[in-house]
Amino acid sequence: MTTARIDLNVGGMTCASCANRVEKKLNRMPGVEASVNYATEKATIFAEDGIAVADLIATVEKTGYSAQVPEQPTSEPAAEDTDPADLELASLRQRMIGSIILSVPVILISMVPALQFPNWQWLMLTLTAPVVVWAGWPFHKAALVNLRHGSTTMDTLVSLGTSAALAWSVYALFFGTAGELGLKHHFEFSIAPSDGAANIYLEAAAGVTMFILIGRYIEHRSKRRAGEAIRELMNLGAKDVAILVGGAEKRIPIEELAVGDRFVVRPGEKIATDGEVVEGSSAIDASLITGESVPVEVSPGDEVTGATVNAGGRIVVEARRVGSDTQLAQMARMVEQAQSGKAEAQRLADKISSIFVPIVLVLAAGTLITWLALGNGAAAAFTAAVAVLIIACPCALGLATPTALLVGTGRGARMGVLIKGPETLEQVRTIDTIVLDKTGTVTTGVMSVAEVIALQGTEHRELLRLAGAVEYASEHPIAQAIAAHAAEEIGELSGVEGFANTAGLGVSGTVDGRTVLAGRPMFLEAEGLSLSSEAAAALAEAQDAGRTSITVGWDGAIRGIITLSDGLKETSTEAVSALKGLGITPVLLTGDAQRVASAVAQEVGIDQVHAEVMPEGKVSVITELQERGKHVAMVGDGVNDAAALAQADLGLAMGTGTDAAMAAADVTLVRGDLLAAVDAIRLSKRTLGTIKGNLFWAFAYNVAAIPLAALGLLNPMIAGAAMAFSSVFVVTNSLRLRGFRSISPEVK
Repeated sequence: MTTARIDLNVGGMTCASCANRVEKKLNRMPGVEASVNYATEKATIFAEDGIAVADLIATVEKTGYSAQVPEQPTSEPAAEDTDPADLELASLRQRMIGSIILSVPVILISMVPALQFPNWQWLMLTLTAPVVVWAGWPFHKAALVNLRHGSTTMDTLVSLGTSAALAWSVYALFFGTAGELGLKHHFEFSIAPSDGAANIYLEAAAGVTMFILIGRYIEHRSKRRAGEAIRELMNLGAKDVAILVGGAEKRIPIEELAVGDRFVVRPGEKIATDGEVVEGSSAIDASLITGESVPVEVSPGDEVTGATVNAGGRIVVEARRVGSDTQLAQMARMVEQAQSGKAEAQRLADKISSIFVPIVLVLAAGTLITWLALGNGAAAAFTAAVAVLIIACPCALGLATPTALLVGTGRGARMGVLIKGPETLEQVRTIDTIVLDKTGTVTTGVMSVAEVIALQGTEHRELLRLAGAVEYASEHPIAQAIAAHAAEEIGELSGVEGFANTAGLGVSGTVDGRTVLAGRPMFLEAEGLSLSSEAAAALAEAQDAGRTSITVGWDGAIRGIITLSDGLKETSTEAVSALKGLGITPVLLTGDAQRVASAVAQEVGIDQVHAEVMPEGKVSVITELQERGKHVAMVGDGVNDAAALAQADLGLAMGTGTDAAMAAADVTLVRGDLLAAVDAIRLSKRTLGTIKGNLFWAFAYNVAAIPLAALGLLNPMIAGAAMAFSSVFVVTNSLRLRGFRSISPEVK
């Protein structure tokens, strides 16, 4: 039985308890595995074949919430006034402003006896009633919906607390002595026993509603800010494109662009989609995608990525990937998946919040009964119970993990670090060893000339000219590297006649009347060219340095040696040092010869080397380290690294590598250098630390505050303000991750 992933936008959730209820209902459906995230307001569902989306939506709606399939992004952003999230935020803002205008006079007059004019208490009732009933309606509505389904959430606490405070005040005004002329009401931070008939708690009802609305508004606005990275990512692409039809340009919407179409990109324009340059040359600003500020030079044959900016001349690009297949779309999906998942810590928080509310209701009832049993006044007992209800709101608990994940993964995406899932953050915590593939990871993966050694009696320029000419005719990467180096140093190369290629050994040809041979020493010796002691010494030195050597000869003798190496990436040495600084031991893993691997390892500062390892052997190396108790991360970029990336506790794939490697990894490093791996580990640790800090303060807040409220040491209004502050604190603490900076100065 196959399963399909279905995403739903869930509306009407007001806390983590709501998300937990929806999740439970969905998971009770046969063949359904669901995860509901309060912060992103999304349900991620894996359903077996035959389960209709309509049935899933109906289940959510029966639970008391709304659900719909997310709309696909279009070339034009949706109008702001039609965005449900914006409408909800606008409604919340209106209720918040209304509650502030009406509640502030109530609080001031109730707290300052000098402001209490005759019959002031009746004005307070007039001002407070709309605050509790109208401004607080979202809380009451949610509480009623939950009641119909036999459940409770934090809205139940808020609704019960404020309604009880208003109801008691109405009772005291109409049936007690609180409505008498000349009543003075002294605001107190603690609660003194009394008979309650002369006490009104309108300032508590209005103040709690106001503070919670302020906190919820800031929370909703901050949640939208925290998710800006993915929205910006989705909107980075071009909206239309100028394609070439019969030699003429025709501008069409980006949705109509097809693979194989050729389109024009002028200076300053965004590249419409992933493709290959077929005409012109330019510099491409890829900072929006990779985070690197230095433009990349491109010419015909080079690949370009959609949403990057043409900073130079006019180019023509042939589309290779469009729509959901582009790198930008893949990045957006990865970020969204990371943000909609749940870490273990969040699953724990959801479980706690689901049982927290019923426990609080029992505690509030117990507080009321205990105060009355001890002979205290009904007003004091009632107020202490209300304070317990208000202070215990589990909002901070529910927001602790998802907000940090939102901000952390969003910041990573802006830096070129794509974290596949929240579980990755917990894996990073234990990493103590990082295995680095050599070619394409520590090194550039491109051979380049390291040294040109002209033997006695041979000119350097002549050696390079003749070798470059004969190698130019070969398609071998080493030959092309020598030819490119020769052309760069001496200019245009001479032509070659009678070119011949001996597979795996070398090449030969006639250049300006001379028969030139280039290749392995055995190839030249087989052709009768002798290897002098000087040449042998130079070859041995190159081999010790881990370089590849090509011997060049003509006129019956070996005339020189050209050494090549896979050059280090500029940031590799710095990255290895940074990894050591994080307490992580680097290990070099490669299929290259031991001499080459050891030379590279020594240059970058790696002590442990596993060389001459075949692709299947890389998995064995990872497994062996794990069996020794190591928690292993793996960084690679090729198809041969995919299995090792999957075997490792944490897989990091270079974005410059293959799709297979990126699919097997937990983290994709778009920038393609090892400093991005350091950033990924640092960011993951920082995000996990923020989650832990959020959870600690959320737990500590509830544990400390509930007993204070039960003992009568916390006024309900102060309790409401503190409760709202706890949620704002958690969100604000998470938003600090937006300030995370890369150790690379080139990354924004």
